[in-house]
Amino acid sequence: MTEAPARPVIGRDTTLCMSLAGRPGNFGSRFHNHLYAALGLDYVYKAFTTKDLPGAIGGVRALGIRGCAISMPFKEACIPLLDALAPSAEAIASVNTIVNDDGHLTGHNTDYAAIAPLLRKHGVPVETPFVARGSGGMAKAVVSALRDAGFRNGTVVARNEAAGRALAESCGYEWRRDLVAAPLLMNITPIGMEGGPEASELAFPEAMLAEARFVFDVVALPPETPLIRRARALGKTVITGAEVAVLQAVGQFVLYTGITPSDEQIAAAAAFARG
Repeated sequence: MTEAPARPVIGRDTTLCMSLAGRPGNFGSRFHNHLYAALGLDYVYKAFTTKDLPGAIGGVRALGIRGCAISMPFKEACIPLLDALAPSAEAIASVNTIVNDDGHLTGHNTDYAAIAPLLRKHGVPVETPFVARGSGGMAKAVVSALRDAGFRNGTVVARNEAAGRALAESCGYEWRRDLVAAPLLMNITPIGMEGGPEASELAFPEAMLAEARFVFDVVALPPETPLIRRARALGKTVITGAEVAVLQAVGQFVLYTGITPSDEQIAAAAAFARG
């Protein structure tokens, strides 16, 4: 296991960053805190959940918390509680990062920025037809990123017709209620998430996986979801939620601190976070 470097002792001047999620994990805390220590920054990061979102966001403002990562199910619900949206969040009406500048809260979306680089890294051509399963805040980020990256042939599959159809039509894609096969399959739902009610399930049936060329699961915990494990066993090119988590977390780190870590520092932090 990679060990975290030493960090400044927490004191009254320590800057606090945090996350809010329905089911908090350890990745963000370990990743950010490792980088704070590696760079000698007097920051600390802590994960939380809440049943009082207005109270939690009010606490970010009132206590001077510098940054707050936002995960499901709060990515859209937090928007009315903020003072402004950056273009990355305003364009898709979904927030995964809040930055606090002296009590002024701005919503950003670093999920959106992570998607296109990952698709390029794994050699997914923009001509590839895709099926994206999901219609929540993360789905908005992913599907919008696909549109803006030049993917023209796509289908959004969602049980919620209103949300699914709205997302598909806003990006120029088709909406369907039922799953269909495609060369690129993307899970943007909690199916397969560690600790969830569907943790052991596949987001796509095995017959569809067999026909696919690329499989992308945005679920970050566990790093190898049932979908990713099965797709890898079938010889498919896989893109994991853990990869998304690293890129979006780096974006958050830069927003909070104004510092861009080196590739080596990012790799070390990611290894520590996964350990």
